[in-house]
Amino acid sequence: MLRLRYDAIVRLYFAAVFILVSLSSFASFAATQQARTAPHLYRRYCVSCHGNDGRAKTSKGKFSHARDLTDAQWQAEVSDERIFNSIMNGRNVRGNMPAFANKLKDKEADVLVNFVRGLKATQQ
Repeated sequence: MLRLRYDAIVRLYFAAVFILVSLSSFASFAATQQARTAPHLYRRYCVSCHGNDGRAKTSKGKFSHARDLTDAQWQAEVSDERIFNSIMNGRNVRGNMPAFANKLKDKEADVLVNFVRGLKATQQ
């Protein structure tokens, strides 16, 4: 009887350890996937106008007056909320940016906002 309880406790202990390791691995995997998602999303939806470097030097970007996302002054003046809204709702003030609300989830747009903020570092 005592041996049976000991075996059950050991099994429970190892099950708990397995669950904790699995959860921490999943959290690490999710963070890695999110980091990989930003460049993927940018390449899929943004690069044709804003270019690989964010400077909007593509022919489509010049034609549509796409924003140079590396511009330090613009980066300093624009809020994350405005970038998010531009991504989701489009913009027709300076250029002709399409809305992506029907293609992106809010979390994906948030990831793109952070990616756009990182493009400031490419300014030379």
